[in-house]
Amino acid sequence: MTDNTHHDTIRRTPLLEAAREELSKFERKENEFRKKDREERAAELRLPLDAIKVH
Repeated sequence: MTDNTHHDTIRRTPLLEAAREELSKFERKENEFRKKDREERAAELRLPLDAIKVH
């Protein structure tokens, strides 16, 4: 039984690593897209991109 569990773990590990890598790539692209979209909308509305300080 432990042989099968160990074998399954060995097989699954590369798949999990590949999934994590793909998720990281997706998150980076999504963050870049959101940043670009935010900058474009700010430019259209002529809003400053820096944080607005409220006292």
